[in-house]
Amino acid sequence: MKAFILAVVAIVGIGVAAPYALNSMGWSSAEVYKMPNVRLDQDPR
Repeated sequence: MKAFILAVVAIVGIGVAAPYALNSMGWSSAEVYKMPNVRLDQDPR
């Protein structure tokens, strides 16, 4: 039972920390798929 609880805590910790870690490394989908002819800004011109 202790191993199960530890695994659940680890999964929750990874799930919470992963978005922050990936964004800090620049691995967001906006950064990865950014190209000169793709406009990702929110200002429609």
